[in-house]
Amino acid sequence: MKLTIERAALLRSLNHVQSVVERRNTIPILANVLIDASENTIKLTATDMDIAIVESGAATVSAPGATTAPAHTLYDIVRKLPDGAQIDLETNPDNDQLILVAGRSRFTLSTLPMEDFPSMTAGEMPHSFKIPAAELRSLVDRTRFAISTEETRYYLNGIYLHAIQNDGMSVLRAAATDGHRLARVEMPLPIGAEEMPGVIIPRKTIAELRRLIDESDDVVNISLSDTKIQFEFDGALLTSKLIDGTFPDYEKVIPVGNDKFLEVNCNDFAKAVDRVATISTERSRSIKLKLEANVLTLSASSPDNGTAVEEIEVVYDKEALEIGFNSRYLLDITQQMEGDTAQMAMSDGASPTIVRDSSDDSALYVLMPMRV
Repeated sequence: MKLTIERAALLRSLNHVQSVVERRNTIPILANVLIDASENTIKLTATDMDIAIVESGAATVSAPGATTAPAHTLYDIVRKLPDGAQIDLETNPDNDQLILVAGRSRFTLSTLPMEDFPSMTAGEMPHSFKIPAAELRSLVDRTRFAISTEETRYYLNGIYLHAIQNDGMSVLRAAATDGHRLARVEMPLPIGAEEMPGVIIPRKTIAELRRLIDESDDVVNISLSDTKIQFEFDGALLTSKLIDGTFPDYEKVIPVGNDKFLEVNCNDFAKAVDRVATISTERSRSIKLKLEANVLTLSASSPDNGTAVEEIEVVYDKEALEIGFNSRYLLDITQQMEGDTAQMAMSDGASPTIVRDSSDDSALYVLMPMRV
């Protein structure tokens, strides 16, 4: 194998694929990236056996071939080379090494046989549809903060993506919950997704997908089966196993009788929450919300730091109410809102609260209260 590639192009591809590779691997080949060169195209593949990312890019290939090289080491080398550098990659058939030359820099890397590199075949994908990258980013961003990190409840360690009927409309819905909060976001159902099964996309896959589509303006082709899902766009292909479990009936935790409505400026509210929570030393950084006619009083106290109180104007005309929340959870929700106003629907100080963006009906959040 022998090829020449511009540093920025190789760095971009390596940056996408190397993050899948775990720093500690009991299987040596999984620490490597597969480099396949043919017909002026370089294809890089990395996998941890649950996720595989394949990224293709242009290169000047003078001798087709393939090899594997340490992913993180190769990435660090390319990252530290000067901008605009032309990189020559060549395998040495005598000693199974990969030689990298850029200007006056020369590196020799150990390789492992490409035959040992695992193939994560997707198999048959009976369901496929397309979503613009911008809409997929929005769907992911507004739900992923609520994904559980508790490994014992593995079926909550991802986003539940499913097709559903809502008020007579077919929608694609994403839901995530950790038992303390719930995020539910939907969009019009794409053509081809009508018969898709409900699938739980793992947390790590969501993180990799979000990085890959960060600056993409492309349309993302999504294909899935009962066990795997695949995302294809911009010369990248992400294949992942799905979580084998049953997502709980989250609709049961969405209260229907909340009759106390509060409207508040989202930006003012978030800043006030952040300021008041500074005084709280506990992990939850809990704060108390006290509601009276058109006034919201936020407060927090700690034996070590003292107390904090702040008032903000709101729209509220029901009886007085006190309720406590985890301030971090409140901020996570308000950060997803694009409109100026947040609406909170409450029942009492011990029941779940519904939070909505007044300018966006597609997202709904549920937050459990806490004692403060």
